[in-house]
Amino acid sequence: MPGILLFRLVFGLLLVAGLLSFAMYVATGDVRWRRRGIVIVKWTVIAGLGFFAVIALERLTPLL
Repeated sequence: MPGILLFRLVFGLLLVAGLLSFAMYVATGDVRWRRRGIVIVKWTVIAGLGFFAVIALERLTPLL
């Protein structure tokens, strides 16, 4: 399933980007980096929840 592999790759890269943003905030003390990190992590989690909801609905469909 290349779709799931691609999602995992994008999800992981977004989490790394969020962590790097927080690291830049700690290193520089600039609040912009913290805000960027929060936004990246927030939308990554929302996208992940949406993806897993679609997977769950696909698995429930044959049962109905």
